[in-house]
Order: sequence, then C-alpha cells, then structure tokens
Amino acid sequence: MPSILKTRKAILLAFLLPLLLNASPLLKNDNLTPKAVELIDKMGNELASKTAINAYVITTNEAFPIGFNLVEYAKQYEEKMTKPYVLYIFAPKAQITEKTEITGRVGIIPSSGEIRKLYDYDAVRTAGLDVITVKDKNSIQDKQNIGVVQAYSELADNIADAKGVELTTTLPNDTRTFISIFKVILYIGLILVTWVYLIRPIVMRKK
Repeated sequence: MPSILKTRKAILLAFLLPLLLNASPLLKNDNLTPKAVELIDKMGNELASKTAINAYVITTNEAFPIGFNLVEYAKQYEEKMTKPYVLYIFAPKAQITEKTEITGRVGIIPSSGEIRKLYDYDAVRTAGLDVITVKDKNSIQDKQNIGVVQAYSELADNIADAKGVELTTTLPNDTRTFISIFKVILYIGLILVTWVYLIRPIVMRKK
C-alpha cells in the first residue's frame, strides 16, 4: 500500500511540475501590457527553472499613504508565493511625502536574509526608476512598462550571476547600455537648452 501511494504522488508531481514551472510570476497587474507580462513570464520561469528561486511581481495603482508598510501589504500574497523568493512591488500612485505631489514607490522584498544577498537592491531599483522618471516624449504607461521589465531583468540577472548560471531571456547588456547612453544624451541636451535660453541671455545682458 505505501508503495502505491508513493507511485501516485510521483505521478501527480510529474503532472504538476510543468505547470508550476510555467506559472506566471505576476501576482497583481494594474499597469503592464500583455507584451510586458510575456517578457516577465519568460524571465521568471527561466530563473526558477535554473536557480529554484522565484521572482514575483506586483504592480498596483493603489494610492498607498505616506509610510505605508509594503512588507505587511505583501503578506496577503504569501499563499501564492513559493519560497525561496523575491517580490518586486511597483506602486506608481503611492504617496512619498506631504511636500511633493510626485508619487511612486518601489519595494523589493526577499523571503530571507540569504536571498537578500543575491542581488543589489540599489541596482535593481535604479534600473527601473531611471527609465520611469526620465523626461521624454514616451507616455507614462510606456515608461512604466519598460521600467518594470528593466528592473525585473536586472533582478533576475543579479540572482543568476550569484548562482553561477546564465539566463537567455533577460534584456541584453547592450539594451541597458543604450538606455544609459540615452540618459546621458538627454542630460547634455537639457544642459545646452538651459545655457542657450536661460544662462547665456543673462551673461550677454551683463556684458
């Protein structure tokens, strides 16, 4: 009898494993387009299959108040997450301070201290915010989609590097380099515009 039960469990696991490996890492989606979701699904499933670490995503338009505890908020999704994991939260409408109308918060929550050591918090956070906060002609939705995908890719690559494996579905380094170069060009342009239209006229008047 015990051997029959073991056999049944093995068969059940054989059927469930492909479903678990291909489960979407997106727990809540208020912002992302189907294409962005597809990219995150591919990266998340590859990361899980090669490192056994899950990287989940929540994008929410909930207007969290100042000082809202994202760790407590994440607990309602614990049953949907499999340890070990990292949870990336993007909340564009969350309040930051009373002194500014600018909103938006990012949370990166690991399931343990050991998992926290596998990624660079600042690098992951910056990878997304640098795209989202840049001043250009792209729509807010487009920048949010690119930013979240970029941050998730950075997170996945960080974990993969720490585990000594290579991912094929994350954004290539040349894409990140392009974004960095684009930012530099944009900043140079802003400096030139400031000089031509603001500073130079003042200097000329003084002469």
